[in-house]
Amino acid sequence: MHLRANHHYPSRRSAVAAENMVATSHPLAAQAGLSMLARGGNAVDAALAAAITLTVVEPSGNGIGSDAFAILWDGSQLHGLNASGRAPAAWTPDRFRGRDQMPFRGWESVTVPGAVSAWVDLSSRFGKLEFETLFEPAIRYASSGFPVSPVIATLWQKAGDQLGGQPGFADTFLPAGRAPRAGEFFHSPGHARTLQRIAETRGQAFYEGDIAEEICAYAKAHGAALTLDDMAAHRSDWCGTIAKRFDDVTLHEIPPNGQGIAALMALGILAHTGIRDVDADDPMAAHLQIEALKLALRDTERYVADPKHMKTVTIADLLDDGYLASRARDIDPDAATDFGAGAPRNGGTVYLTAADASGMMVSFIQSNYAGFGSGVVVPGTGVALQNRGAGFSLDPSHQNFVGPGKRPFHTIIPGFLMGDDAPIMSFGVMGGPMQAQGHVQMVLRTQLFGQDPQMAVDAPRWRVTQGLGVACETTMDPATLDRLRAMGHELSLEAPDNAFGFGGAQLIHRLPDRGYVAGSDPRKDGAAIGF
Repeated sequence: MHLRANHHYPSRRSAVAAENMVATSHPLAAQAGLSMLARGGNAVDAALAAAITLTVVEPSGNGIGSDAFAILWDGSQLHGLNASGRAPAAWTPDRFRGRDQMPFRGWESVTVPGAVSAWVDLSSRFGKLEFETLFEPAIRYASSGFPVSPVIATLWQKAGDQLGGQPGFADTFLPAGRAPRAGEFFHSPGHARTLQRIAETRGQAFYEGDIAEEICAYAKAHGAALTLDDMAAHRSDWCGTIAKRFDDVTLHEIPPNGQGIAALMALGILAHTGIRDVDADDPMAAHLQIEALKLALRDTERYVADPKHMKTVTIADLLDDGYLASRARDIDPDAATDFGAGAPRNGGTVYLTAADASGMMVSFIQSNYAGFGSGVVVPGTGVALQNRGAGFSLDPSHQNFVGPGKRPFHTIIPGFLMGDDAPIMSFGVMGGPMQAQGHVQMVLRTQLFGQDPQMAVDAPRWRVTQGLGVACETTMDPATLDRLRAMGHELSLEAPDNAFGFGGAQLIHRLPDRGYVAGSDPRKDGAAIGF
């Protein structure tokens, strides 16, 4: 990897190098994180302050009612945290009988929110600063207001059109009957009050106290299943990571119920192809990655679930080198293929990353799932609830079949890249089904093709859809698009400012001697900053 002042991709940014670093999708959140490092905090403190601030300044992707995952290098080993919530106890299959698919919006898509538990658990185990200190920037922006940024204003307006009729949404997020425009100040006093209570009680108010009571009373008033018992039963899990090696680097992901395993499978498949023999922007590089990801995603959609319920096809089955080699043999180097799921066993999100001078690195992601999530907002609290329940299947034969106390399939995944004995890169690419695909593209661009983090982030991206479909950014080389079409890929072109469709990447790469270099996605409003 070589740092470059310029490169051949359109860009508004350069890579940023420093000993202490934060990269997020919103500048105010990045500054909140950096302020914790300046006060003597570590990378965990920085990550959490940024995450908490993002619930205020980027409500179009996350909130207090989100779920979260994290991978953390503490200076000597990796840790993985799954803070996704579970289905309410009343979510038996009978509750959804007669439906073809899970509800996508409203109370019937709401599982227990887990992000607050991630803040508590990470701070308790690894943080240096007082828990309440981490909330100061977010509470200030919620109470005093902040100017809405351009990308978020656009997403907010679209959400307002779709969700204005959901319980509580308009009262909190559509002041004066509309979404705030870019540059207008937005205040959320209820959000500030809730964050203050979470800070004072280390999360107890949210899961067992007065905030939990307000959430569950609102649920009951709308005939929803969520109860105080469901909230009080929530626990995060220190789950470790799963990994796959590619040449001299190893990609680590959170185990299912997330889709990170798809990125590992795709890398494992690519290891058995000619990907090393082509350049970064060669049409064949795109073709091989597209085909490997189609194979991996088809299997992920069919088999991944709450790991306690992955009994027929297991994580080990999906990551088996022999199986991945066999899937690689299914790739036609000259033509696109519409793959189905294999037989591995016979029979809008926010992402942020932080790193400090001591060597600690944090990869953190939290999300409502679809933009503002369910659209349900608990009055007077600022709590917008995610719609992760939409990730369940209603097919009784599927390992991800809906059930009480079960975690649904998740799209949000933090990534972490390791060398033989030291960390290399903490990174993520927010954006629904783009995330695993973005992880593969970022790993190959930085490690195989030698691009610096900002160059890798700026490069045109593509996204596998359904069948032979591939969505491509309009900035891709026309010659590459023509070659992919000739191979049989059914291309659709989308503008690169489609932040959800092509993701919002944030990368922090460790430098060989000391310090880090970071890149922040120009498709979002964010920033990489350090000192």
